[in-house]
Amino acid sequence: MIIYISRTLAKTLLTLFAVITLVFFATRLSGSPLETFLGEGLTAEDRAMMIDYFGLNGSIWEQYARYMRGVLEGNFGLSFVERRPVADIVAERIGPSLQLLASALALTICLSIPLGILAAIYRRSWIGTGIMMFAFVGYAVPNFILAIFMILVFAFTLNWLPVVGNGSPAHFIMPTIALSGVLIAALTRFTRNAMLDVLGQDYMRTARAKGLPEWIVVIKHGLKNASVTIASVLGLQIAALAAAGNVVVESIFSWPGIGELLVTSAITRDYPVLQFGVIVVAVAVVVINAVIDIAYAFADPRIRLAKG
Repeated sequence: MIIYISRTLAKTLLTLFAVITLVFFATRLSGSPLETFLGEGLTAEDRAMMIDYFGLNGSIWEQYARYMRGVLEGNFGLSFVERRPVADIVAERIGPSLQLLASALALTICLSIPLGILAAIYRRSWIGTGIMMFAFVGYAVPNFILAIFMILVFAFTLNWLPVVGNGSPAHFIMPTIALSGVLIAALTRFTRNAMLDVLGQDYMRTARAKGLPEWIVVIKHGLKNASVTIASVLGLQIAALAAAGNVVVESIFSWPGIGELLVTSAITRDYPVLQFGVIVVAVAVVVINAVIDIAYAFADPRIRLAKG
């Protein structure tokens, strides 16, 4: 098991190094940030001083070496726009993003797992058919379409819910539904398929033959054995939400999180903020995947005992 965990951590570090390198060079393909934050009216001497202050002098390889050295030292630079350390700027946005992600995850688990179990048990009745129709519709509707639709109905037409910010519990309703819509639909389908695989197993028939109530058979024996597949799918979808799913939703609802910050910094070419924001998201995604891999190995001994 130690070898498996060490191999997973090594892959995690290599992935992070590749992400940091790609983000550094990709941000510079969009053009120079000098026109964005220096403005007009600067003398040549002041302009040269600002370029030197923000570390934009030298070749791109020199800037890359300087940036990697700063990353190893924990110094991620200053924002071109706010003139503050980017770590402080991103730290202010992590809390709201985690709150939105946690609310979407809680809603997803509370709805998708019971719906998936019901769809598997009543697969030949209208209940299972209705749940799967709901899942297919939810899976086909993008989160930005769902967000715009809810804004038009519940904010502009009915005036029931606020749109901008996160100042009250009511602000969480529409962003949470928009962020978790596709995730609920996908996890419902995977839960149903995983439960169908275990409902016909011999140990399920043995549990029923012992006279156990049906709900104990389904939850204790069925869901427990299907949880490995469900947990792996849930981990991948959480990583997907952390990587890109919240960017669109936070931008639509002006949610003060990392997603909205990434969009703003990309528009203004605030490279240090954009780079560090992407690194934070990448770390979250890689760590989630690593945790899921390790948890999957604990749940299924065949993985950690497999050679190679």
